[in-house]
Amino acid sequence: MQNFTAVVEHCPDTGFFVGYIPGFPGAHSQGATLEELNENLREVISMILEDA
Repeated sequence: MQNFTAVVEHCPDTGFFVGYIPGFPGAHSQGATLEELNENLREVISMILEDA
């Protein structure tokens, strides 16, 4: 299992967490909770690695 570092910010206007993985163009997502954001980012990374 690989580990990646995500940059995460909290949007005060929407209440959502937004994040991206540096070095992976297109690897960004959002979620209502940190757990949801983490799941979404895992899915995005999985798709990017499958296409590579």
